[in-house]
Amino acid sequence: MRFAVGIQRLIPFLGYHHVLMILIAIAIVLLSLLLAGCSSSSPLIPGIFLISLYYQHYTPIYDPTQVDPGVTAAIANIVGGAQLEVRVGYFGICVNPDGGSFLCSNNATSLAEQISVDQDPLNLIWVANTFKDNVVFPYLLIVAIILAFVCFLLLATFPGWHEETDARTGSDVDIKPFPSRPVSQIALALIFISSVFVLVSVLWQHTASVAASQVAQDLGNGSVKSGVGTSAMVLGWFGFGLLVVVTIGLLVMILSIRLLDKLADE
Repeated sequence: MRFAVGIQRLIPFLGYHHVLMILIAIAIVLLSLLLAGCSSSSPLIPGIFLISLYYQHYTPIYDPTQVDPGVTAAIANIVGGAQLEVRVGYFGICVNPDGGSFLCSNNATSLAEQISVDQDPLNLIWVANTFKDNVVFPYLLIVAIILAFVCFLLLATFPGWHEETDARTGSDVDIKPFPSRPVSQIALALIFISSVFVLVSVLWQHTASVAASQVAQDLGNGSVKSGVGTSAMVLGWFGFGLLVVVTIGLLVMILSIRLLDKLADE
């Protein structure tokens, strides 16, 4: 009951910019989780990955464009009973050698030293590390998070509700001044640039992951499967969506204040 009363007292003083700050904070958390994928063996972290490669025997796909369809049998003989799975994140790689728990590290060499030849006969760890080092580019996301955080700090400077005494009636009234126009415009520019950076990063991530996953599976036709991380895609696109909402919200606020100023001048 006391909690409900406290919330009711808080809601009137919850400003428009506070809602935008909450959305930015959620977006920053989601994008940070995306960057942290496969960086440690902590619960849920290995489940956030860009692509996964794993050994699994299945019926090979035959196509007239294959010069040597029989190579699939040779690959199957090399793979044998291997069941290793490799997952790739922005800053780390997770390896599950035998269906048990994942081993995660940002150093692929240390992971490879813990795996026998029979567990990874086609060097999937090396393939995954090549993808992480040469294809994945996390720095746009990092810059986007920094810009979003600066925008968060600027929004925190916006004036909130406070009480003033009405000169006519002598009673206390709640007043909320308009935020500074230059600060609002800077915040809008920062969150817009952040949104663009996240869009480019997520599109890059999506395209590169799908392409690399399909190529790796085709090369290991009949013996290697691959997949794209759904959780990473959701985190990236959802974070982008929240930043777009904040951008639109700030733009609407600035235009509304400008319109009110014109009406007041008239």
